[in-house]
Amino acid sequence: MKGDWAVFRKRKRDFHQLTPAWNILFNLIAGIFAFACVFPFLFVTIISFTDEKTLAKNGYELIPDQWSIEGYKYVFQTGDSLFRAYGVTIFTTVVGTVISLIFISLFSYAISRKSFKFRNFFSFFAFFTMLFNGGLVPTYIVATQLLGLKDSIWALILPMAVNAFYIMIMRTFYSTMVPDALIESGKIDGAGELRIFTKLVLPLSLPGLATIALFSTLGYWNDWFNALLYIDDPNLVPLQSMLMRIETSMQFILQNSQNSSLSTGLLQNMPQDTSRMAMVVLATGPIILAYPFFQRYFVQGLTIGAVKE
Repeated sequence: MKGDWAVFRKRKRDFHQLTPAWNILFNLIAGIFAFACVFPFLFVTIISFTDEKTLAKNGYELIPDQWSIEGYKYVFQTGDSLFRAYGVTIFTTVVGTVISLIFISLFSYAISRKSFKFRNFFSFFAFFTMLFNGGLVPTYIVATQLLGLKDSIWALILPMAVNAFYIMIMRTFYSTMVPDALIESGKIDGAGELRIFTKLVLPLSLPGLATIALFSTLGYWNDWFNALLYIDDPNLVPLQSMLMRIETSMQFILQNSQNSSLSTGLLQNMPQDTSRMAMVVLATGPIILAYPFFQRYFVQGLTIGAVKE
């Protein structure tokens, strides 16, 4: 009888454990899925280093017959402007992400507290902006005439600093993942609201904050529309906007090549497809480095303990 009970307990304990065959199968499936996600970027990188004539002759190949960096040379013909655009984009991404995290985390924490008297009003205030907005023209008037953000670096940061959808995500995270007993223990120890938030709530909120930070980072890095609206100074043009202008100039030459002998000469030496792929690599490559950074904080946040009730 004791032997049967021991076998039953062992089977119950091993119920969620996979056999080596199933473990290999699931790892193989995960590896194939990961390769499928990475392969498009690797393929685009290979195309960007392919010779333009070889690309026109043989099409897209994993191992091209002839390699070339003419696409990158064409993009880097802008000189210092490209590096300046990188600097503007990096600055707006870093500063904008920090400002977004501060605003979103504080606002969402306040409306997640049941003791906050006006939590319903401010929750509706944030949610209403997800359904209705003033439109592009009023936004432009407020940003340029009221706030004076025309040709300012803050025109690339402030319009995207607060996102109502991210506020709702963090409010739900605070409500479900931060126990009320933790807040009460901080009050018993004599801590104020700000100290409770910084010392007790934030360490438990790293997974949610890392998610919002990743979304904000991607938003700031890929933003080009605000630069199109508010930036005329060439020294403040971000990377995406500059690459878009390079692409526009290429399209202009291609469309008018039959009407101008100069354009025809430029067209013969222009790496059309490879330069486009080079722009994708230059615009996407640096932001890929952000994923391991945020993943580290995902793991760190998940390993932090909480109050057990």
